[in-house]
Amino acid sequence: MSDRPDDTMNFYGQTKEHAIAIALEHLACRYRQQAEESQNIDWDAVEISDSGEPIEKRYHVILHYERIAKDESKFEAMHNTMMGNTVVENAKISIIEIAPDIEIGPLERSRY
Repeated sequence: MSDRPDDTMNFYGQTKEHAIAIALEHLACRYRQQAEESQNIDWDAVEISDSGEPIEKRYHVILHYERIAKDESKFEAMHNTMMGNTVVENAKISIIEIAPDIEIGPLERSRY
């Protein structure tokens, strides 16, 4: 990749797959930020049509939230995370404007 940084980072996890997942999330986070920043969109700007109506646009909204949980089971860790009121407010949120015809769907939550 031509935009690859010169610095090297190390990622650690419980298993090699966990470390790879952490590294991939770090890379995804950087690219989401670059995609969002490259659009240079004013947060409050509303485009108005010739008839004076606001033009609705389409956005891909991505939330990423991580926490270290101390719970009795994997189910409890998931349940307590889902019931927490701070998941969305503490998440990293990327909002990328997308074309109306682009085939992007939300990532569906897997069942436990």
